[in-house]
Amino acid sequence: MRYTPLVVLPEDGELVADLRDAGVEVIVRRLAVLRRSMLSPTGVAGTVAAWAADAVALARLSRARGVALVHSNTSVTLGGAPAARLAGIPHVWHVREIYADFPHGFPALRRLLLTAQALPCVSEAVRAQFGASPRAMTLHDGVGSTAGRVDAAAARAELGLPSDAFVVAVLGRVAAWKGQDVLLRALAQLPEDAVALVAGAPWPGDEARLRELHELGAALGVGDRVRFAGLLADPRPAYAAADVVVVPSTLPDPFPNAALEAAAAGCCVVGADHGGIPEILRDGSTGVLVAPGDPQALAVALAALRDAPERRAALGGAARRDVATRLSTARMLSDVQALYDGLWADRSAPPAA
Repeated sequence: MRYTPLVVLPEDGELVADLRDAGVEVIVRRLAVLRRSMLSPTGVAGTVAAWAADAVALARLSRARGVALVHSNTSVTLGGAPAARLAGIPHVWHVREIYADFPHGFPALRRLLLTAQALPCVSEAVRAQFGASPRAMTLHDGVGSTAGRVDAAAARAELGLPSDAFVVAVLGRVAAWKGQDVLLRALAQLPEDAVALVAGAPWPGDEARLRELHELGAALGVGDRVRFAGLLADPRPAYAAADVVVVPSTLPDPFPNAALEAAAAGCCVVGADHGGIPEILRDGSTGVLVAPGDPQALAVALAALRDAPERRAALGGAARRDVATRLSTARMLSDVQALYDGLWADRSAPPAA
């Protein structure tokens, strides 16, 4: 069955423009956005009214437009579930978070998530939260481009990095659990030609985290060896400039784009050995895995790679080839299409005799 997408997003931005340029109809309306911070009694109470309003509005929209199926993301809204139920159509809830560190809020959220007809999860680490539930399945994200890296020398010049340095990059949201501090502590154990590139920005209101990283770099004596690049509209120069990309998340990362995109770009990637990262990197063949939250382990891995450019190239090349086949966008879209078709086949099947 062919589906015509109608996308509802909570705010305007680049994604809206990209979708509309691709011919996709987009409606922008305020939604009760699900964040980790709401998994508390106060957080839940503050979203109930908005959630109910979302459900009514989205159900009305679904009926008016003849919507066949609702596909929600856990990182966006809770309103899709009751909207689909009110409209009498299947609901797919794409799970993109690991909630193990929210023991008080997750049991209730888990029960709500299991009301969906299908729970595709971005990694096996995410799926494991739902035990043996037949509704939960692993559906890895795909990467859109495996075109390789741009010119390294030009990228380093653009980012203000020394041409002869050993550059270690970390990309992603600047947050306490993303492990930028682990990289800075590892950097202090490496020779002085090692430089860290920190690309990313904190959530609005969490700017103190960035100040803490600056202060940590100064306290460790590596402040002049850390380049804070901020949020990059195009991450390709960072991947090109890096000898190694690290993904040192201290909490289990569901399926980090930083690791997926860096592998697709042919980078040598070192990641924390938990969450969805081991499902992207195969230790010793397409990347290197280290103990989470351990600056010493990270420093040892980086020191070995610093002195082995051929190994870095081999790991990066193997990662790029692996991602291009195993984690392609075409594979992901095929899996999503099969999921939709299966739900509609079940819906239209005659009742058992």
